Amino acid sequence: MNDMKHLPNSPEARDIAYHFHGYTNAAAHAETGPMIIERGEGIYVYDSGGNRYIEALSGLWSAAVGFNEPRLAKAAADQMAKLPFYHNFGHKSHGPAIDLAEKLISLAPVEMSKVFYTNSGSEANDTVLKMLWYRSNSLGQPERKKVIARQRGYHGVTIASGSLTGLPNNHRSFDLPIEGVLHTTCPHFWKDGAPGETEEEFASRCAADLEALIEAEGPETIAAFFAEPVMGAGGVVVPPKTYWEKIQKVLNKYDILLIADEVICGFGRTGQMFGSHTFGMKPDVMVMSKQITSSYVPFTAFMMNERFYAPIAEESGRIGVLGHGYTGGSHPLGAAVALENIAIIEERELVRNARLVGARFRKQLESLQDHPLVGEIRGVGFIAALELVNDKRAKSVTGPVGQLGGLMNAALQRNGAISRNLGDAIAFCPPLITTEEQADDLFAIVKASLDDVTRAVKEL
Repeated sequence: MNDMKHLPNSPEARDIAYHFHGYTNAAAHAETGPMIIERGEGIYVYDSGGNRYIEALSGLWSAAVGFNEPRLAKAAADQMAKLPFYHNFGHKSHGPAIDLAEKLISLAPVEMSKVFYTNSGSEANDTVLKMLWYRSNSLGQPERKKVIARQRGYHGVTIASGSLTGLPNNHRSFDLPIEGVLHTTCPHFWKDGAPGETEEEFASRCAADLEALIEAEGPETIAAFFAEPVMGAGGVVVPPKTYWEKIQKVLNKYDILLIADEVICGFGRTGQMFGSHTFGMKPDVMVMSKQITSSYVPFTAFMMNERFYAPIAEESGRIGVLGHGYTGGSHPLGAAVALENIAIIEERELVRNARLVGARFRKQLESLQDHPLVGEIRGVGFIAALELVNDKRAKSVTGPVGQLGGLMNAALQRNGAISRNLGDAIAFCPPLITTEEQADDLFAIVKASLDDVTRAVKEL
């Protein structure tokens, strides 16, 4: 990637020597070295060579307001000067945590009761699972401990949340998933729909698969269903028509809680404040991270309804304490930045911008549908994916999975955009501040990169 890795004491060489990267081939990294990003400006980031890139994935689905918002820097500095750290153990609290909890409850698509703070989406989903077990014990239902997630779903990488995640590479060699975490059908109609099956028929089949799994395991053993409104890392999978209506009917039939993982979808990404708004979901718990602070500060929250909260509160009263919490949970810096970030999203109408500019960008992507390497264009709001194939009839790739996606990802980077290939799907999740002109620029890069990949494939 960079000849600088050969220079003694260069940042690249020192990165190779000392830095162990997440989601990276560690063996390959010793050979390729890193791309070093030095600064950000709006929707752009700049590498150490001065090259500018549109950050087409908002970093990691995260930077809603871009990469140098001065109001967030000021909010952080002001809070750092006033109260740089405090906790919420033993009846302690502080203003930013209280204000943010109240604000989040006011934004919820359904009535919610309380907010709990953690440091990452992985921790939050891990905590929700732990509290589900606690809740079941409180209710005198010690057998109700299993949970269901979905194949290709993404819920984090801790032992528990990594088990909820339904992607093979998050399980291989980690001895995951743990016992009691089950997976049901991925709702990807284009890839998994049967010949002649309509979207609604596929949605019915997904719901039937879920019900069959519940019946096979025993309804009295299932505590909750974890799901993203739109799957992110699993390939930007938008649920088929009537999917959530039918899934929730099954959950209600068996008194199973719905946990909405809004880590990617929340705060405007789907064209409404939450993905639960967009798809008519009525969750018992909503997990929020990433865009809650535009990831300027690691910070996460989940809110819960009274149905979820009351038995947990009762059990803590019986025991004498809730034996769970994080040093950085409710961190005043994160809460202050989150409040300012949400204020910016509301004042600048960034949810509306995501809806309008996102629709324009998807329409442009759809103009590529007849390209011989394009299998599917999918998305909602300002999140989208371009699925590459070299066998359009079979909707598949002949050859190694991820080869086409890797070629496209590299071409995008050469042409001035950073994204991420999820297998052979290229994900797009630009900052919510992206203008129509900037979206047009991104599409021009996508189109040129697709032409580059077409030439490269012919040479293979």
